Amino acid sequence: MTKRTSAKYKIDRRMGENIWGRPKSPVNRREYGPGQHGQRRKAKLSDFGLQLRAKQKLKGYYGDLTEKQFRRIYGEAERVKGDTGENLVGLLERRLDAVVYRAKFVPTVFAARQFVNHGHVTVNGKSVNIPSYRVKEGDVIEVRQKSKQMGLVLEAAQSSERDVPDYLEVDHSKMTCTFVRTPSLGDVPYPVMMEPNLVVEYYAKN
Repeated sequence: MTKRTSAKYKIDRRMGENIWGRPKSPVNRREYGPGQHGQRRKAKLSDFGLQLRAKQKLKGYYGDLTEKQFRRIYGEAERVKGDTGENLVGLLERRLDAVVYRAKFVPTVFAARQFVNHGHVTVNGKSVNIPSYRVKEGDVIEVRQKSKQMGLVLEAAQSSERDVPDYLEVDHSKMTCTFVRTPSLGDVPYPVMMEPNLVVEYYAKN
């Protein structure tokens, strides 16, 4: 299991954006960064700074992935035919923890990682406890029977904070989700603008 190296709201503060669109984010109250120097006037970012921030934002959104994990996924996106930025988003959205989060089985992507890790999820009837497991089109993801009445699950399913995207078919009465298709960037309901094209530029130069 990947260690979360920084609190999720510190990621928001560092980016200066509410990247998960959550009402409790401190960015809703304070747009400046964390720490004693956070209120200094923001300097205009260089091209490199913009590219680095785009990478950190995308990496942070999916549960603050490690650089090694993220670089590996990027390498795969680069090898597949088509637009590398679109491929990158598609691969990230096919992570099992991302699907569990999108299906509203849990409230946050961090909770999704832990939920999968603790064995609460099956894929096509088989228990899978690897958050980075890559689902395929047509796969059926289900919350295990003994976990369906957990407060965390019931609360997330009833939340109006976010909607289930149309590349998933979800039945909250049965706590099942079918991964219909791999989404493109425009399909993914990011609360803030993600710029995978800048991530591609970042890795092209570094």
